[in-house]
Amino acid sequence: MMTCTLLAFVLFAQPVVEDLAKSALPPKGSCVVCSSAGDDHGLEKVVAGVRYKGAEYYFCNAKEVPRFKADPEAFLPPVLPRPMPKFRLADLGGKMWDAEAMKGRAILIDFWATWCKPCKEIVPILKQVRAEFAPRGFEVLSVSIDEKRADLDKYLAKNPFENPVLHDTGATWQAWKVNSIPALFLVRDGQIVRQWSGKPKAADLRKAIEGALPKG
Repeated sequence: MMTCTLLAFVLFAQPVVEDLAKSALPPKGSCVVCSSAGDDHGLEKVVAGVRYKGAEYYFCNAKEVPRFKADPEAFLPPVLPRPMPKFRLADLGGKMWDAEAMKGRAILIDFWATWCKPCKEIVPILKQVRAEFAPRGFEVLSVSIDEKRADLDKYLAKNPFENPVLHDTGATWQAWKVNSIPALFLVRDGQIVRQWSGKPKAADLRKAIEGALPKG
């Protein structure tokens, strides 16, 4: 499963991350960074490891350790459901999307970029689920993290989206601890109820959306 890794991170106060001695590393393990990005390759050679909050985490590449230390919580398995971070962005049509605008609805927030190949590959899937569930109040918000708005406008001129498109210059995706894209979050009444990194399966999306939609 492919993702586009982001290179900017925000530092937060957090418990100490301790390096594990080489002698304490298992021969093989699951890389926490790959797993969080949806690129889990199963058990592979462990080249480094750390201890954080009493648990041990392993890496297939030593260059991944500083990324983990910068913001460990962004790489750990998500707690679901959980309150969604602050979200307040206007779409390109001028409509403001925030917790109030999403109230009582199931909303899929997709963080993407015009330069991200896997982000473009999931567009047909998002179109399908939106067409299927929009009559029941479901919506997809495509949040571009392109650095320049001009790049986004140029792309959309040739590749228009049917759903709302929003532009985020960094504050929102950092608050949501997005470390790779595509990153998708299904929210309902201020709660993140499911999330995906990389290309999700259409059947998995449909099942999660169905469960998040208002009953009756």
